[in-house]
Amino acid sequence: MFGKRNGQGGATGAPPTPAPPQPVAPPVAEEHVAAPTAASQPIPDLPPMAPVPESAPQSFSTAPGPETMAPPPAVAAPVAPAPAAPAAPKPAVQERSVSAPEPVTAPRSDEYYAVKTTIFNALIDTIDLTQLAQLDREAARDEIRDIVNEIIAIKDVVMSIAEQEELLEDICNDVLGYGPLEPLLARDDIADIMVNGAARTFIEVDGKVRETSIRFRDNGQLMNICQRIVSQVGRRVDESSPICDARLPDGSRVNVIAPPLAIDGPSLTIRKFKKDKLTMEKLVSFGSITPEGAKILEIIGRCRCNVLISGGTGSGKTTLLNCLTAFIEEDERVITCEDSAELQLQKPHVVRLETRPPNLEGEGEVTMRELVKNCLRMRPERIIVGEVRGPEAFDLLQAMNTGHDGSMGTLHSNSPRECLSRIESMITMGGFGLPSQTIRDMIVGSVDIIVQAARLRDGSRRITHVTEVLGSEGDVITTQDLFLYDIQGEDANGNIIGQHRSTGIARPKFWERARYFNVEMELAAALEAAEVSTEENTQRM
Repeated sequence: MFGKRNGQGGATGAPPTPAPPQPVAPPVAEEHVAAPTAASQPIPDLPPMAPVPESAPQSFSTAPGPETMAPPPAVAAPVAPAPAAPAAPKPAVQERSVSAPEPVTAPRSDEYYAVKTTIFNALIDTIDLTQLAQLDREAARDEIRDIVNEIIAIKDVVMSIAEQEELLEDICNDVLGYGPLEPLLARDDIADIMVNGAARTFIEVDGKVRETSIRFRDNGQLMNICQRIVSQVGRRVDESSPICDARLPDGSRVNVIAPPLAIDGPSLTIRKFKKDKLTMEKLVSFGSITPEGAKILEIIGRCRCNVLISGGTGSGKTTLLNCLTAFIEEDERVITCEDSAELQLQKPHVVRLETRPPNLEGEGEVTMRELVKNCLRMRPERIIVGEVRGPEAFDLLQAMNTGHDGSMGTLHSNSPRECLSRIESMITMGGFGLPSQTIRDMIVGSVDIIVQAARLRDGSRRITHVTEVLGSEGDVITTQDLFLYDIQGEDANGNIIGQHRSTGIARPKFWERARYFNVEMELAAALEAAEVSTEENTQRM
């Protein structure tokens, strides 16, 4: 790297400011001929970078790197004698720290960000963004890398090869992608990304929230990335519209809240989807449900029972809903309604609908209730509402008890009993003017099964209840639990110890529906196996 830079600059000492641009100009022209999107003579117009070499002549990494400053002969000398053996492990440790998840373990110094800001500003002044936009992603990345290498050589920034590669990758992500978020989005073990202003970023891994060393240049860069994300789905976020829900191309859910509502800078939250889609078999392997419980959920899906999935934030409601939709028949027409489309139904006959916020004039809004009402005119066999939050609960119940069996939805609540109360409250707040008893009768006639999901304190996610809605006695809706999850304690590492158990119900209310679909024998076998498994677990204890 050093030989290349000195060869380009033509000098071995401190480089004078006017001399470097002359020898570097021809390579730029040649590269631009090869790629028509070259910058238009950027190098002479670059801002001076006098303070950067003085403040950071050494390596910009936090770990000491003496090999970056030593000349080549000095490095070769200590390698030949015997003491070279203990010196070898040191670079290996540094390489491991770089190859490990950098966003969490490799903080970068202020000098690194200062150099990156200077080079990034020089790149923006240099490159023709209009021509760059006409290139595909790989060609644009190569073009940016060539120009940044020239800027580094002209500015005589002293960096190791590894640091220069990191800088090139960061700048390419800033121009073409989502900036500092790219390394986090590339990791499949991260469930949530939470950005609290430019200086602090948190992630959730294995159910635990931890802080990372990722940071943005300033709140302006963070706001630009937020606008880049939401603009892909035709939405906007700014001071006049500071709250926005959007999604990434892979379906990951995005929420942005910007100043003046967010006091400490823009707040960005990404609920990240795994590249490998979860199935009911994987939920069993994770311990979220027993094999017998998974079989009963499969029968519930095949029997076209109306299901509500209840749970708190981050409990896995959407994941469980995706798993349940796997049991829908291939020839059924399914229509989904969501605020931001995140359901991933692997079925051939699916129509996906999404709400729309109002425009600048406050017009053009399409609410969830309007979508659900429109679904009834689209000849659906099942209607799936991504999340029930308001008066659309009334229309979903209407759809469930008017021939659209097998409809599903999710909502926030802490137990099946609270789930029923929340539905009643949402319908009441919709201003329909219905008596409470009428609403309860509608709930009893519409909802068959409530599946409760929970995120436990150790970060694990469990299906804690599979509950049937039986009927009503007076003013109370009666239910019965088919499956429960009992917490028994925790181990030495703080992990929750518990077990799923059957309540011993041998003939649930939806037995006749299972007989109609010719799966009553499978249901009986699953219930019996669940009872046997519960007895065996009890005897072991």
